[in-house]
Amino acid sequence: MRLLCDEMLKGIGRWLRAAGYDAAIAAEGASDQALVAQARAEDRILLTCDRRLAALAGGARTLVLGSERLDQAARELEDLGIDWLKAPFTRCLVDNAPLAPARAADLAGIPASARRDDGPILACPKCARVYWPGSHVRRMRARLERWQTL
Repeated sequence: MRLLCDEMLKGIGRWLRAAGYDAAIAAEGASDQALVAQARAEDRILLTCDRRLAALAGGARTLVLGSERLDQAARELEDLGIDWLKAPFTRCLVDNAPLAPARAADLAGIPASARRDDGPILACPKCARVYWPGSHVRRMRARLERWQTL
């Protein structure tokens, strides 16, 4: 499932990425017409809170959420069958690229204590951001688990 979040839903877009979904986020200031064209060209489901944008989308697959608030949006995404534990932390939260195993050069930039945690250490091949199973990832995973049981 490929998704496109409008600018208002960039927060939930990052959480969809955290769950492993290919979730594009609208470029800042992108016009409604550009979003609809992108959704069609990339075969993405357009997620928005803007009913006018959804109407403009016409035949494009669109889901209108009632709120940009994270917990409520997560609940509403049940209509798409979102699995919040699909493939946690396999996509970059920043640029949506699939993550790869960290290389030695990637490991050099993280705290030594992080290299002792259980779990994989992954890196984004586009932006070089490194993801390791530290407290931030544990807190995010706990939220994904909570949303899975909504």
